[in-house]
Amino acid sequence: MQIDSDASDDEVPSLVQPETNTKVLDDQDDEIPSLVASSKDSSQSKVPITIVTGYLGAGKTTLLNYILTEQHGKKIAVILNEFGDSIDIEKQLTISDSNSTSAQPAPFVPLANGCICCSVKDVGVAAIENLMEQSGLFDYILLETTGLADPGNIAPIFWLDDGLGSSIFLDGIVTLVDAKNVLKSLDEGLGDEEKIEERKKEKHDEHGPLLTTAHLQISHADVILINKTDLVSEEELEKVTARIRSINGLAKIKTTTKSQVPQLEGLVLDLHAYAEVTDADLKFASKGHSHLDPTITTSTITFSALSRSQVDKFDFFLRTILWEETLPNNTLHQPFEVHRLKARIPVQDGKMLLIQGVRNIYDTNESDTKADADSNEAKLVLIGKGVDQAGFRESLLATLNE
Repeated sequence: MQIDSDASDDEVPSLVQPETNTKVLDDQDDEIPSLVASSKDSSQSKVPITIVTGYLGAGKTTLLNYILTEQHGKKIAVILNEFGDSIDIEKQLTISDSNSTSAQPAPFVPLANGCICCSVKDVGVAAIENLMEQSGLFDYILLETTGLADPGNIAPIFWLDDGLGSSIFLDGIVTLVDAKNVLKSLDEGLGDEEKIEERKKEKHDEHGPLLTTAHLQISHADVILINKTDLVSEEELEKVTARIRSINGLAKIKTTTKSQVPQLEGLVLDLHAYAEVTDADLKFASKGHSHLDPTITTSTITFSALSRSQVDKFDFFLRTILWEETLPNNTLHQPFEVHRLKARIPVQDGKMLLIQGVRNIYDTNESDTKADADSNEAKLVLIGKGVDQAGFRESLLATLNE
């Protein structure tokens, strides 16, 4: 059965072609069963996971189907995530079973290229732990979220997790957007009305820019695929690209039709988004046009290389803005949310600090590469709500100079 990226939300196609006798995936089954007999002789190595997110109808299912039928040399475990009563394609997944004539729960199903698929309610450690027991049967995980999911709530589960850190790592977040409808999603919250009302009630704020699920999905992305480009004019596509770049100045942006990504490596697979922080990334981020969309902005703060004694002060600054959502040494700042951060900071002793963050979790590492003696500039890039206010730089400098 061919999957059409332009299918309506109500006609959700199957990833697997059903045969005469089928088991229908039961989305009501909470039990996480075994996939197949585990191989005790399988090599133990970390398995990367890519989170695939995107608004309703953006083409996530079509992308998964495309990946699974391409020759990439990987055995992939696909996890389909269901949040509450927002169901993507779980109910339509089927699997041939010659031993049964009745519908029974089949939470794990085989896909193309020897891949497997799991459907779970609310992504949790239990599902991944179950998958990791099958070590050696797959070497990559793709997690497809529902169209209304906030990836910022999912990514921390897989990144820097004490329980999973030895066997799995977050490779990156890929967000698909519908070139034809994304501007409506950003401006009007198309299809997102209930969540928008909930956010207004929670924060008691009915003023200011509209924060939609589309904003959140774009702001957390490491790669953004602008899909269905055949449905818009060149001028419309330029507006969409500029708008997305204004929201997220760090992400790679690729235009696609029918979710076809000829070069999967580096765009969907093997992203290594949390493995390094390059000067090129940070320079590109500083070119973002925040005036196009004030809801989520990309902000670049530059400052001098740190002395060894200032490293702890910088760490205190990060802990304060991420954990307490306040600016140290600044009581007059406006409310803000940090969704993503990267930093590349030279230290005066010649070391280089590389920092990555998602929501309130961050990781600091010293690079093996020494800081350039001719470069005395540090850069911190923030993506989020209200991160472009001048108080951020003022607070940072005041903290470093205490």
